[in-house]
Amino acid sequence: MSSRTCPDWPMLMEVAPELQFMHYTVAEAKLPSDALAELQDVSLQDVAVCADLDHNVFYAEHTDPKVAEALRGSHWFELREWATRGPGTASGLS
Repeated sequence: MSSRTCPDWPMLMEVAPELQFMHYTVAEAKLPSDALAELQDVSLQDVAVCADLDHNVFYAEHTDPKVAEALRGSHWFELREWATRGPGTASGLS
């Protein structure tokens, strides 16, 4: 486990064991351009996103609220949405 691993990892493993949530700055995460366009008044080096970058899933509780809102308008999923209505439902999660 790295220092970037989300401290809520035990709960996250119960909800989505196939995902790996890490903490990043928005600049590090290289988020989609449509989401970045919504963040004009945000320092991309100073705000955090908790996400599995490979699966385009973020954990809203550990993500800056402005970033979470911008991601909701993109092709990304919030964890609970991913597990209940998105690709995570294929693995039998609810």
